[in-house]
Amino acid sequence: MSNIHPSAIIEPGAKIGRNVTIEAYVIIKGTVTLEDGVCIKSHAYIDGNTTIGEGTIIWPSASIGTQTQDLKFQGETTFVRIGKNCSIREFVTINSSCNENSEVVVGDNCLIMAYCHIAHNCVLGNNVIMANGAMLAGHVEVGDFANLGGMTPVHQNVRIGAYAMVGGFSRVTHDIPPFTIGAGVPYEVGGLNLVGLKRRGFSLEDRMEIAKAFKATYRSGLNPTEAIKKLKEELSDNRYLNEWIDFCENTQRGLIGLSGVTQKGKQEIISDEDLAAK
Repeated sequence: MSNIHPSAIIEPGAKIGRNVTIEAYVIIKGTVTLEDGVCIKSHAYIDGNTTIGEGTIIWPSASIGTQTQDLKFQGETTFVRIGKNCSIREFVTINSSCNENSEVVVGDNCLIMAYCHIAHNCVLGNNVIMANGAMLAGHVEVGDFANLGGMTPVHQNVRIGAYAMVGGFSRVTHDIPPFTIGAGVPYEVGGLNLVGLKRRGFSLEDRMEIAKAFKATYRSGLNPTEAIKKLKEELSDNRYLNEWIDFCENTQRGLIGLSGVTQKGKQEIISDEDLAAK
């Protein structure tokens, strides 16, 4: 039922689903699982405890599931899980995780363009787009429908919220709240990703609630703690407003473009402008 080129090397123990295509000179290691309808283009290398979801295409010379580059790795059992209907383009590298039974996750319907890198313990939601050469350091989280521009590095432990749009050639050192748009070095938060929200069917009421949260956080002159307190006092029963508050309250690295106090752990936030001045 599958179309496997005779020059491909598939180790015993690899699990191959139905209607899988494996092109010339591909290497599939023994613990890899390819679900139904997967297509592996020529010269790709798939290693480790890696599962590739139904309908996903791995393009030529991609490297998936190889050992983490984290020097703390001590041979733990780790995993890579790639969802359904993804497109992993040429020369992408997705390393395996670090720490026992941990995993790297790429959700469904993601487009990871050529030369991108996804490091250990990263978690990507569904419908994420990473443009050419975007790079995620370890323990990065990217929310659903987020869009990362080309040649953009993301610092370890950073979170990028759902529906955020990050411009190309940016430097992301702190958490980027959901629904926002921004770019640059140092990074500047330009506003809300209104075009993207409209395309995804966000109602006018939802967009107004998100705008309220954005203005309180970035345009009111309040520090993050005060802004979140103000939003809670005016809290409406809106899922996206609650998502904004939850994201900001649980920041560990601080919100990008702001200085003040985080909600969790009361750590000082240093803005990109402060970093540039040092």
